[in-house]
Amino acid sequence: MAKPILRVCSFSGGKDSTAMLLRLLEKGISVDVILFCDTGLEFPALYDHIRKVEQDIGREITTVKCPDDFEYLFAHKEIKRKPRSRNASRYGIDRDGYSWAGPKLRWCTEVLKNRPREQYLQQLREEYEVLEYIGIAADEAHRINRKCNQKDGARLPLVEWGMTEADCLAYCKERGYDWGGLYEKFHRVSCWCCPLQSLADCRVLYRDFPDLWEQLKRWDAMTWRSFKSDYTVLQLEQRFDFEDEWLKAGNRLGTKAFYSALRERLVELDGTEKHTDPRQPV
Repeated sequence: MAKPILRVCSFSGGKDSTAMLLRLLEKGISVDVILFCDTGLEFPALYDHIRKVEQDIGREITTVKCPDDFEYLFAHKEIKRKPRSRNASRYGIDRDGYSWAGPKLRWCTEVLKNRPREQYLQQLREEYEVLEYIGIAADEAHRINRKCNQKDGARLPLVEWGMTEADCLAYCKERGYDWGGLYEKFHRVSCWCCPLQSLADCRVLYRDFPDLWEQLKRWDAMTWRSFKSDYTVLQLEQRFDFEDEWLKAGNRLGTKAFYSALRERLVELDGTEKHTDPRQPV
């Protein structure tokens, strides 16, 4: 006997998934479960947005979450590692916690987001045939190919409707959603502590979200791997302060003179040269 179909809308709270959810409901397309996976690392304004959406649509948003919080996984969880070099401490072999994620090991996405969601969906699949709506925009080709190849029962409504990322943001703004201005400040609105975010986004985080920045510094001091490959959080702070000084003096950023002076400043402040690739964009 065939299982009944259960339609699940995967909802991150960002512009794309919000536009997808709103349009699904506006079109009268059945949505049985609205599923949000809470990493605990979203901007406060995004949590406010999720509550607003829930109130506006008159529907409960189901939230799933990893039983362990980020800080425990990041700095305290006992993890077995294989030695990769004689300098074991450099790779955290003798240290607890996953430390900062990198391009090749995005453990936080897997542990804090993918795993709780899949565990919840797996329980549903015992009773239902799950049809999952995923908010990938029409101009995200790399994500479209990956999802289509890896996930059974996935539907990409935004792709079917031809809605790009810009379309989604405009669609949401027309309906009164602005995320407290997050999309005017950042290129991407995701976990605020992501080490893979751009230098420009780090600069905004430092200047506009001082409480979050202080938390970022505290976490960075708890682990062996620096926040970015060429900067600790403290060094980023020192760089951003130096940029302000440099501009006030009438100089241009991004020049050889700027990077040379920045290297000297950072070495003067912390006595290390582990920072500032002269080719790194400002």
